[in-house]
Formats: sequence, structure tokens, C-alpha cells
Amino acid sequence: MNKSVRLFLMVNLFTFTIAKAQQPNIVWIVSEDNSKHYMKLFDEHGVATPNVEGLAKDGIVFDRAFSNAAVCSAARSTLILSTYGPKMATHYHRAEGKVTLVNGQDMFPAYLRKAGYYTANNAKEDYNINKPDDVWDDSSKKASWTNRKSGQPFFYVYNIETTHEGRLHFTKEQMNSTKTITDPTSVFVQPNHPKTDIFRYSNAYYRDKIVQMDKEVGEVIEKLKKDGLYDNTIIFYYGDHGGILPASKGYLYETGLHVPLVVHVPEKYKNLSPLAQGTRTNSFVSFVDFGATVLNLAGIEVPKVMDGKPFLGKNTTTKTLDKKDETFGYADRFDEKYDMVRSVRKDNIKYIRNFEPFNVNGLMNAYRYKQLAYQEWEALYKQGKLNKDQSRFFEVKPAEELYDVIKDPYELNNLAALPDHQSDLKKMRKELNCWMESMPDLSFYPEFYLIENAIQNPLEFGKKHKKNIRNYIKIANLEVLDFEKASPKIKKLLQSEDKWERYWALIVATSFGDEAKTLTTAVQTSLALETENINKLRAAEFLSIVAHQNTAQDITAILYAAKSDTEALLILNAAVLLKDYYQKMPFAIDRTKIDKKVITNKLVEQRLDYIKK
Repeated sequence: MNKSVRLFLMVNLFTFTIAKAQQPNIVWIVSEDNSKHYMKLFDEHGVATPNVEGLAKDGIVFDRAFSNAAVCSAARSTLILSTYGPKMATHYHRAEGKVTLVNGQDMFPAYLRKAGYYTANNAKEDYNINKPDDVWDDSSKKASWTNRKSGQPFFYVYNIETTHEGRLHFTKEQMNSTKTITDPTSVFVQPNHPKTDIFRYSNAYYRDKIVQMDKEVGEVIEKLKKDGLYDNTIIFYYGDHGGILPASKGYLYETGLHVPLVVHVPEKYKNLSPLAQGTRTNSFVSFVDFGATVLNLAGIEVPKVMDGKPFLGKNTTTKTLDKKDETFGYADRFDEKYDMVRSVRKDNIKYIRNFEPFNVNGLMNAYRYKQLAYQEWEALYKQGKLNKDQSRFFEVKPAEELYDVIKDPYELNNLAALPDHQSDLKKMRKELNCWMESMPDLSFYPEFYLIENAIQNPLEFGKKHKKNIRNYIKIANLEVLDFEKASPKIKKLLQSEDKWERYWALIVATSFGDEAKTLTTAVQTSLALETENINKLRAAEFLSIVAHQNTAQDITAILYAAKSDTEALLILNAAVLLKDYYQKMPFAIDRTKIDKKVITNKLVEQRLDYIKK
């Protein structure tokens, strides 16, 4: 090897080594189940969190950071792929059929590993995806940056469970015997909640847990400093979705989606941030952007298959941040409770679209109702002891909701029907429809059908059925018309040869409630001719909700005919809804007549146990 070639290789090796040395370490400190509303750094009603506040002094506070889903597995699946959940069918909590990644798609830490990073996750994953082998060097409760090679850059995730929903599953005896540091008599209770001793205590106890969580954040920061890494490490602190007090986690309100986010960017890497240390920004950032941002900070090209856009790193400027002015949300099945809700927020205006508005928010969810506050809230509603704002959680929803979340932070004053707000309503409706069509949103097929037909290659399925989905969105949007205008179109669609056109026509008909009684004969005819089991369910649901008929025997027979557990869950969702909120009709279900593949599902068992009570 001649001298010039040797010199060339040495220079290039030196340049490569320097480049590697300049790659920042990146740490995510993630607290479970807390929105920004309970921390003083973000909200006047929150508690002090000195360690997070300390991080903010030489970091960036993002005042408009959002999870795209309001529950952990759907939120974390969005984070790890930097791709919207409804596009990938990763947004059902927890997946009854996990998605397979194909065509070069991968979880974003895999790209870091390929670029020489050590990747460690301590320890929660909770992905609705079959995890490839190339994602983590270590994902366990022992995972740490200390196990990497000397000088190797690292990406490290540390999950804090202290604020998880399960912490509020205390008993009345525990409540009476455990005193909180936060004073329950003076703690803030949001206006849609009753101001009872249980709600006050739950608020105080939860804030205590946030204070405890903050100490754990401080421990991670202190360990980085002790190891001499703090000045070489970009640190994200954020909550993994909204809070755990009733009507937050699991719902697309701000308390379910709006998360705290603080990012510490050391002086050494200030060129990677368009914002100065110690500043706050109102730019919108969402979980779909987080993975893309980490790759950009590491100097790795963001794969085109990702939906996320970087908000830090190379080529990000204040202008690019200013353009980030919207966030999208999605909610479908959480445990055994089904619904289909989408949202978009731009600036201070929030639009929520309820595609099945007859589904009541307060519908039984076994895990959620372990919380005393949920139990008491429901009991007070049944006793007629709640005011209008407190009662809404247990009542039929409008198809569209529109809020000014600055003036109305708890989304109580729906502006959708007011003449002065029609311009905003139409603009936001269009924005949401365009987003759903562009993915496309796979939820316009029921979950059990996606498990059977889409999860092996959801992107290809979406591409193949994009035109169909656009059509189903158009049908679903008949809900926002006056009934007289929608009725003839619904009647025609009930006779369609496309089973999913009939499916959505039945949902739309039911969404009009008593207004749609004139469709009763058409739906009865449709039911008599229907060959698709789930459409029989939607027709029976209409006849109960709109025509006030007792369809318990029909729905029971439909359940016996179900061949998958997720189809059965959708049927049982309707049964619980009708039992608790409409006909109050009893169900006599013989478990021996249910398909064996169905009856072994834990969520199915929970629904059956509840119905039997």
C-alpha cells in the first residue's frame, strides 16, 4: 500500500471516528399516564416537579406536545414506528392480532443500531407489532447505557410506572387509612367531575404520585451526571399519553392527549436545536414525530415510510417549527370497549368526530372501573345527582364536537352547532377527512376483518383498498347531514352489494337516533336478507336504539354465530350498551353455544361476566 493511499485511509478513518464521537447520546425518560394538566410547569392547577423544572431551565419546554392515541399500546406503537396507528392497524389496545412489518419498514431504534448506536429499553414495550430482532441491544429491567462499548453513542429509554392508572385502584379502606401530602380539601377538581371526597382524594393522591415520579426523573439525570454524560446527552422527558382521572386516559380530550414534554439539549449540541436553551414553544409536536426526530438528531436519514417529521436536528429551523400547527388523535378499541373517534387540533380549535355517537363514553370497561372515582361517578349519574357537564360522559354523543380549548380547556361548550362557528367546523372536518383518506384509515373495516386480511401487510392492504376506504368515509359522513337529506342515501346503501357499504349505512342510520324511525322497515328488510353476521348485529343495534325493540335474542344468536374473538367482542360491546343505556334488556347467554375459539378470550370472558350480573 503506497503512502498516499495509506494517508487517505487514515484521514477518512479519523474523520469517521470524529463523526461518531459527535453523535449525541439520546435518553427518553417516560412517565406513564400523565397529561400536562397536573404539573405546575404546564398548568396552574399542577404540582411542583423540581427535577423536570430543572431540566427545563437549560432545555426547551414544548407547550403543545401530544400523544396521537390516549392509551399506552396504541401510543407506543405510534412512537416506535413514527407512523400513524390507523394506517398500520396498530391502534387497537392491546392487539388481538399483532401487525407484521414488511417491505423494509422497521422500528426506529433499529436504524440507530445500524448506525452504531447502543439501544437499551428499561423496560416497557407494549407494541401492537411483532417486534423484529434488530430493535434493542437490551430491553429489560436491567437495561442501561453502561453495557455499551467504550465511547459508543447510545439511545436509552427509561419508563416510570409510578403514575400508571393502576395506582388509583385503591379501596375505600386504603383511602381512609392513607393520608396524602397534597391537601384533598383544596385540590382542584375539574368541572366535569363531581366534587366529592373520592374525587378530591383521587386528585390529591394522583398529584402525590407525580411528585414521586419527578424524584425518579431526577435519579436518572443524576446518574447521567455522575457518569459524566449529562453534557453529551440530549434528554427527553414526556408522559406516554393523558392522565388517569376519569374521562382522560382512553378519550380524545386534551386530558387524554396533551402531554408534558421537556427536551434538554446540551450546549455542545445547540446547533441541533432551532430554539435556545431555557425557552418555550407553542409549535405542535406529536408522538408520530418523536422517532423521526431522534433519527435526525443522530444524523440518520429519516425513512420515507415514516409519517413523522423531525422537530429537532439537522435542517430544522424556527420556520419549520412554526409550520407544525396541528395534531391528530385516534381512539378505537381499548380493552373490551369499542368506539371509533378521531380528532384534529389546529391552534386553539379542537374538532372531535364520533363515528359511532350512540356509543356512550361511560360504557363499562372492567379495568377502568376498578377506580373508585369511576364507580362513584356512574352511581351518581344513575341517581340523577350530576349537573349537565358532569352527566355528559354517560350520554349519547353528537357526531361532531368543536371546542376552543384555550377558553374551554375541559371541552364542555360544544360550538359545532353554533352559526358563528360553521367556518371553523367545515375547515376542521375537511382537515380530518383529508388526513383519514391520505393514510388511509383502516378502521373503516372492523378489527376482526383487519386481523384476517390486513395485519400481515397493512400498508399494502391500505394501498389496495384506498378507493374503498374513501367511499366508506363518504358514507360515514352522512352523519353530519340533516336526516332528511341523508335518509334516501341510507335507504339505497342498505341494499348495496358491498357488505361494508351496508355496514356503514346501518351505523349512520343508528347515529340519528329517534329521527331515523322512518328507516325501521328498511332496516328490518335488510336484516332479513343480510348474510354478513356483523351487519346483522348493526341492524339489531338499530332496531333496539332507534325502534326501541327488544333484540336480545337476535344479538345472542349473532354472538353464537361469531367465529372470531374480536367479532364477538364487537357484538358484546353492543349487548352491554343496550343493557346499560338503551333498552335495559337482560341477556341469557349460554356459554356452551359460543365458539370455542371465542370463549377463551379474556376480554370476552369479562364482558360475559358483566352481562351475567
